[in-house]
Amino acid sequence: MPHVQVRPSKDLRNHYRDIANIAKKSNPVIITSHGRGDTVLISMDDYAKYEDYLQHQYIINELKKAEQEAADPNTEWYTHDEVWNEIGERRRKQNV
Repeated sequence: MPHVQVRPSKDLRNHYRDIANIAKKSNPVIITSHGRGDTVLISMDDYAKYEDYLQHQYIINELKKAEQEAADPNTEWYTHDEVWNEIGERRRKQNV
């Protein structure tokens, strides 16, 4: 578990290099303004991991929705040709 540090916003100006080094070691830094949490600074690597996590969560949720829809007996199904015809029509309308 990373060690979270709390620093006032003025430290961003006065001690940016120190704060950036803390974040680069996978330790989030909470930046406060007027004594209250305002933002969180994390490394680019940690941010990329977070973005990957969010993307995976989105995909998992969309797959769950698709599974529920597929299990619903009232779901309307389309043939392969119907799907591609619809895609073609939408693309033609966008190019107009």
